[in-house]
Amino acid sequence: MKSILRSPLFGVCAGLALAAALVASTYLVSRTWVSISSANVITVTGAAQKSVMSDLAVWKGSFSVEHGELLEAQRRLKEDRSKVEAFLDARQISPFVIQPIQIEEIRSRERDQDNRVVAYRLRQTVEIQSTEVEKLGSLGTEAGELVELGVAFVPHPPEFIFTGIAEAKLELLAEATADAKARAEQMAQQGGRSIKQLRSARMGVFQITPPHSTETSWDGINDKTTVEKSVRATVSASFLLE
Repeated sequence: MKSILRSPLFGVCAGLALAAALVASTYLVSRTWVSISSANVITVTGAAQKSVMSDLAVWKGSFSVEHGELLEAQRRLKEDRSKVEAFLDARQISPFVIQPIQIEEIRSRERDQDNRVVAYRLRQTVEIQSTEVEKLGSLGTEAGELVELGVAFVPHPPEFIFTGIAEAKLELLAEATADAKARAEQMAQQGGRSIKQLRSARMGVFQITPPHSTETSWDGINDKTTVEKSVRATVSASFLLE
């Protein structure tokens, strides 16, 4: 019996809550129009976005050997370097830079051996910068061939860079400012006003992200993991009203 009596009461309460929400939203919209109709300046944020393709790739990999004799370790590293160079030459990848040898002493951890040197680890790093982006992107998986040849080779993830970001920023800033103006004009019309002129504009942080990403950062994002990227710009602009 109680549940039958509560159902109509619940419906009435829900209806009143909905009506109150509609009244509140209408009030806020009307207050916005009143504010615009009496203001001299309106500030809005405009945005622009475009897709770009990386035109530069950077790829690194390192190879190393360990041996108890320094000269023997150096001889083996030299052999491995020849294999790495042949691997890159076979794929017509040039130029590449092989960094100087890094030498690490491996010392004994036994107390009775007085921390003496028991082996040497020699390492070299190869670095490639190329506009052949797709070719460098596949090197990481192909580098497994070097391991099969006995080379302790560790490939690093490639970095994909878009070098035309300066020009893209100028283009996007113009588009974002135009978008801000269009938004301001639309809002001004709601208050029976019109835009007179741009008063000031402040550039937001650029976001360079993978495609379809919604990630943002106060410091800006500069993605280097994907060949295709999305560049987004925002502008906060103030306009004088007439």
